[in-house]
Amino acid sequence: MSDHITDQVGSLVRRLAWTLNRRLSDMLVLLFNHKSAGSLGAIAGFAVAVIFTWKFLRSGPPRPSARPKPRVSRPQPPLPDRIEPVPSSKDSNAAEPPVRLDLGQTVRKKLNGARKVTIQLLGVILEESNPEELQKQATVRPSVLEVLQEISKTCDVYLMERILDDETEERVLLALESAGIFRTGCLTKDKVLFCSTESGRSSFVRQLEPDWHIDTNLEVVSQLARFIRYQLHISPLALGQIAPNVFTTASLEHYFAPL
Repeated sequence: MSDHITDQVGSLVRRLAWTLNRRLSDMLVLLFNHKSAGSLGAIAGFAVAVIFTWKFLRSGPPRPSARPKPRVSRPQPPLPDRIEPVPSSKDSNAAEPPVRLDLGQTVRKKLNGARKVTIQLLGVILEESNPEELQKQATVRPSVLEVLQEISKTCDVYLMERILDDETEERVLLALESAGIFRTGCLTKDKVLFCSTESGRSSFVRQLEPDWHIDTNLEVVSQLARFIRYQLHISPLALGQIAPNVFTTASLEHYFAPL
């Protein structure tokens, strides 16, 4: 539509220019033929018209003004009537109760990925505390059975002890079997080792190279501290830190008690 109007205006301007050019030629002929005052006035008026027309032609035909595009307002989301406070992380943590681990989870966490464990029998698995008592009887501590079973689920467990005669070996094996330690198949009789000296037990441990060794003898624990990754010293007395990799506790079940 705007292009059609522009063409019409341009055509009108061109016809007007042609007419003025023709009139200018006639007026110049009249000027030279009749030099009267009326002729001069007509020529002056015509000159003004020519100047106006020349300015009009120079500026060009008028262009249709562009219409501004209407602004489309986007709908704003409605504001809530009430702003609820956002709970902080501190409040959220305070509201959540701490996660309690069961016995199996606690054992795996404290063993820290261990795959082999060696354990002394006297004072840890058995109620008796010296080889002389074993010559009379061997009694398995009931409170340690569940912990020993959880350890044997994830680790290769070896039990060992110093004895004074062959009858003691049979007595200890019978007590372990009666307590059901061999029932699950995780721990077998061939992994119960016997020796005649404390040094012999230390040699067993070094040959097996366990991740953990559990013992009641402070001298044995001290000697093995350089060779074993972790040790658990079972003692009713708080002796302090023996070595960075040695932990002291009153009993096996106490150390692995659920957190």
